[in-house]
Amino acid sequence: MAQGGSTVFQPISAGFVAAISGFASSFALVIAGLVAVGATSAEASSGLFAICLAVAITNIVAALWLRIPLAFAWSTPGAAVLLAAANNGIRFSDAVGAFLVCAVLILLCGLWPALGRAITSIPRPLASAMLAGVLLPICLAPIQAVATLPLLAAPIVIVWLVLYRLAPRWAVPAAMVVAIAAVVIAAGTDWATTASVPQLIFVGPTFDPFIVVSVGLPLFVVTMAGQNVPGFVVMSTNGYLAPPRFALVASGIGSGAANLFGGHAINLGAITAAIMAGPESHPDRNKRWIATLTNGILYIPLGLGAGLAGALVAAAPSILITAVAGLAVMGALISSVVNALEDPRHRLAAILTFLVVASGVVVVGIGSAFWGLLVGGVVMAWLGWARRSAV
Repeated sequence: MAQGGSTVFQPISAGFVAAISGFASSFALVIAGLVAVGATSAEASSGLFAICLAVAITNIVAALWLRIPLAFAWSTPGAAVLLAAANNGIRFSDAVGAFLVCAVLILLCGLWPALGRAITSIPRPLASAMLAGVLLPICLAPIQAVATLPLLAAPIVIVWLVLYRLAPRWAVPAAMVVAIAAVVIAAGTDWATTASVPQLIFVGPTFDPFIVVSVGLPLFVVTMAGQNVPGFVVMSTNGYLAPPRFALVASGIGSGAANLFGGHAINLGAITAAIMAGPESHPDRNKRWIATLTNGILYIPLGLGAGLAGALVAAAPSILITAVAGLAVMGALISSVVNALEDPRHRLAAILTFLVVASGVVVVGIGSAFWGLLVGGVVMAWLGWARRSAV
């Protein structure tokens, strides 16, 4: 009996760890990203709550329907795209319109496999360089925070660095705990009294073509290339055949539903999915779906904490929250840079993409992520043609 109980506990424990570590690692990034594109504190809390509910429902349905540990999560690199779009004077309704365009494109990738293949065929060096360019300013925030608020920021970075060596999975959640303590020191505890149970606030979308190109398309590209593709790889590595149509349609529908209440996007999990789909979840691969079911159930009470999360982010010095966000995506920056520069033939195109995106330039109302991809694509095509002509 004890042995059976312990093996049943394994996937439940894996789902719990994936939910807590996934939420704690990047909820501040989601809130900050939504605020950066025009959301009020209440709308940002609504968006986080909505995205948690979307993750919960899709994970529960996937677990019960497919009986495999196919797991969904919010788009962490997508939230970084939003944060990178700060100070562009975006109305939140326009941002929500861009989110919806992204959701429809993900849905179409599931319904029309040719589109999905076309998107995933975007050269990896360019997609990775674009993501690296988006992440760089965010990953500089810990350095800036230590320089401007050393007494508050330095302990956060030190705790993250120590646990990154000893217990990497808990490095960012622990840094977030230290950040909360720093907020209490800096702002007292009054901020907690402003927190309430989050309300789902409907946000009527409006569609600005410039915002769709600046926010919606980069959000779509990083969600597909940075999350969905690695998510399929995680599943196949652990011996599961994840149905692409189901995964992308569920991601598109879940994202679209969350969009109407301020959420940005959901996608296949990668790091958290590895926790639930791997052998440490359960020795019997046919029982690992219990981890995804547990994960989905836990995201409901986690979502109810969105009001408290919003109050925390609103009370904290903005550079402190961005610093924690930077620590959360440091691993993504490292892998993006490695992937971008892996092929020597495409390094120039990748570096130019990275530099243009990281510059944050806005030309004719369109943000740098689009221009970075365009410049990188043109350079890659030109150099490829030149090499063929020289042969």
